[in-house]
Amino acid sequence: MGDAAKYTVGWICALPTEFNAAKAFFDEKHHDSPPVACHDNNSYALGRIGNHYVVVAVLPDGEYGTTSAAVVAQGMLHSFPNVRIGLMVGIGGGAPSQKHDVRLGDVVVSSRDRGKGGVFQYDFGKLVQNQDISFEHTDFLDQPPVALRTAVNALKGQYEMEGHQLNEHIERALVRWPRLQKTYARPPSNSDRLYQSGVLHPNSADGCDSACGDGSTHLVHRTERADLDDNPAIHYGLIASSNQLMKHAKIRDTMAKEKSVLCFEMEAAGLMNHFPCLVIRGICDYSDSHKNKEWQGFAAMTAAAYATDLLRQIPLNKVEAEKPIGEVLGRVQKDLSSIHEDVIGTKTAMIASRNDQHVEKLYRWLSPVDPSTNATRARERRYAGTGTWLLESAAFREWEAGERQYLWLYGLAGCGKTVLSTTILNHLEKMGAHPTLRFFFDFNDTRKQTLEDLLRSLAFQSYHMETEATKVLDRLFASSDDGRRQPDVDALSACVESMLQSSPNVVVLLDALDECTTRDKFLSWVGGLSSSSRTKSTKLIVTGRPEAEFQREIPRLFGEDNCKLLSKGAVNADIRSYVDHELHQRPDFKEKKIPQDLLDQIRSQVGDGADGM
Repeated sequence: MGDAAKYTVGWICALPTEFNAAKAFFDEKHHDSPPVACHDNNSYALGRIGNHYVVVAVLPDGEYGTTSAAVVAQGMLHSFPNVRIGLMVGIGGGAPSQKHDVRLGDVVVSSRDRGKGGVFQYDFGKLVQNQDISFEHTDFLDQPPVALRTAVNALKGQYEMEGHQLNEHIERALVRWPRLQKTYARPPSNSDRLYQSGVLHPNSADGCDSACGDGSTHLVHRTERADLDDNPAIHYGLIASSNQLMKHAKIRDTMAKEKSVLCFEMEAAGLMNHFPCLVIRGICDYSDSHKNKEWQGFAAMTAAAYATDLLRQIPLNKVEAEKPIGEVLGRVQKDLSSIHEDVIGTKTAMIASRNDQHVEKLYRWLSPVDPSTNATRARERRYAGTGTWLLESAAFREWEAGERQYLWLYGLAGCGKTVLSTTILNHLEKMGAHPTLRFFFDFNDTRKQTLEDLLRSLAFQSYHMETEATKVLDRLFASSDDGRRQPDVDALSACVESMLQSSPNVVVLLDALDECTTRDKFLSWVGGLSSSSRTKSTKLIVTGRPEAEFQREIPRLFGEDNCKLLSKGAVNADIRSYVDHELHQRPDFKEKKIPQDLLDQIRSQVGDGADGM
């Protein structure tokens, strides 16, 4: 069985064509694959390039875009936690301009632009024919590791002096893998046509040579590259990334002119802030209506050949000097036993504890989100000892003892409700008296915003409790044609209610109700739950801002006395405690030997001035 820890280079592809191109350049292919994390559904190829052990992942069939890429990267970091440098390698649409002679088969490498990141995330505004084209950008994204940026500069200098040998590398790879010759070899040069921006491909299946014309009024005239010119050429600069496929020549030209964009693609924006990597794209079309697949194979090969050359530039010790990407991002995952203790109901804990293929089918069918990510982030922000005032309050003690069935804790934005939720979770898990289900609504995650998201998660968590609840979900699965059909919200709601009825003394904790986008449906569901005789033993605790809908409905459903405003004074005391710790423990404060009366003044003013925020 292989050792996941020895793989330090992560290489992500979007398409099978790109995946094959990557594998074609392995110096050595590894068949002894290590086991992957149970919640990791990626397909991997493992091998060696130069001195580096490389793991290559491909997106699921038919899935494209920034979100899918981020999910694949997350899976890779779980299964191969020692990955230290990342590459996103594949095909993209070129953005030729007077300044940049980008042609089919060329390679574009993401590179800093005027001090900003090499990947530019954008979204379209309103597009109206014959009116000004508008788009908006969201950000220049994070940089790849230093080892990669240094190698790019070194290889750039080498190519400038000696030229590259990408064509020779590709020819050798195709000799090794002759079945790739037909679709991965360089197409005829006369098939590289750049049409004038105003020439649109008609709505027909006809090829451009017959449907679009080949005269000077249709095509952009370009001189042939000289013998000493690199062909394919390597371009360094800005890559534009979005979930929308670029097929509009005028927008392409606008972004090339205004932003110096060289290439368009659909995955990198999902990676850069979650999997800092170098993006390498082989140009397969010109981001216009004349898209075709003729150049895709060769473009994938040129990108992979460049990536291989780049890896050979990087000394092994430089890679080993980089920190693992997961550690850099603060996303080092706990081992399965810790997850089982901390996150009852997550997919990992489920599969680890039951070892049941049926559970895997249920997971794929429900696609429940993992609430542990929110809890983990909140735990990392929490200063030890804060929030204990809540656990000691009369309202919480009465709720915990069963004298209250419901409790709504509300406060203004920034008062630490999510951190308090994790304080409650920690306490309940430590006491171990009752199974605890949890869900964190989250504006930053579209999969954690609706009643349906909540119900799918609660149903899967409840299944883990090994009670009659398992039979309830199994029946819904069977009635849904063994998972071939998706249940609607009503069916999920009835299922969760029945599962709670089958599992006495369950605690349900719901955080950040104000970040739910289907509030009316949520409140209706809570109303049904609170009025049902079937769930009298279920205890519910929720947090959120005191927004109008909740102030109107929750007191009516829970009872006025079960709705508690979080104390500003107690929150301020927590802040003073944190400030006091920093003042006495941070070296810069200790070295300055600040007088005690000034320390007291700082602690008081910061704490009192926080106003519960």
